[in-house]
Amino acid sequence: MASRTKKHKWAIDFSGSGRSVVASNEIVSPVGLMDSSCVSDRTKDVDPNLIVKRSWDVALAPVKQVPMNMFIMWMAGNSISIFPIMMVGMMFIRPIYAILALQKTFKDIEGDQAPFQKLVFIMGNVFCLAMAVYKCHVMGLLPTHTSDWLAFVQAQERMEWCGGGILLS
Repeated sequence: MASRTKKHKWAIDFSGSGRSVVASNEIVSPVGLMDSSCVSDRTKDVDPNLIVKRSWDVALAPVKQVPMNMFIMWMAGNSISIFPIMMVGMMFIRPIYAILALQKTFKDIEGDQAPFQKLVFIMGNVFCLAMAVYKCHVMGLLPTHTSDWLAFVQAQERMEWCGGGILLS
């Protein structure tokens, strides 16, 4: 009987009304919880070198995407099908959205290097757009000959066709 009347800290009493109030001094803070006054003091001491490093990471992000985009373009191939068209479409859309959201991206970045960082960001996105235009040219989607936009000019004829190492002319 004595063991039933003894209450542990972790025991829950289901026989009550269900709205028992626990005193706040009995609740122990979880491990790692810090007082809010300590956190506010730490956020005031921001390292300026860290801000510059993070802002350069944002500015160089489009340049870091160039090798990945080149690999994706190579894997997509030059055929006109749904997968390469979607890849080229995304290569056009992502840099345009990034350039249009320039102010939102750089709103927290300040300092004397901010204009140069914005220029690097824009140039990286323009380079990604140039790669998308080149991919469209390679796929044959750009009108590069006069016969592409003038109906009375004859299209260029190929002198010979080659397939699998066999001459097909």
